[in-house]
Amino acid sequence: MSPELQSKIAHWRVKAVNGTLTADEMREAITALRQDRVGAAVASATSKAGKVKAAPPDASSLLDELEGL
Repeated sequence: MSPELQSKIAHWRVKAVNGTLTADEMREAITALRQDRVGAAVASATSKAGKVKAAPPDASSLLDELEGL
């Protein structure tokens, strides 16, 4: 989350507590928070897509190794 967005959120919270947050500011806050969450979800999905999972080990090979000990 950018420092600018963090500052805006803090400002919106103060106004909400004081009861002075306007409907337009609420819409702006919701839009900003949704965009930040979508950006995080895209980054997470991209990160997960780039990872390659290793194939599980072959059970019979593992047993053969144990027998050789």
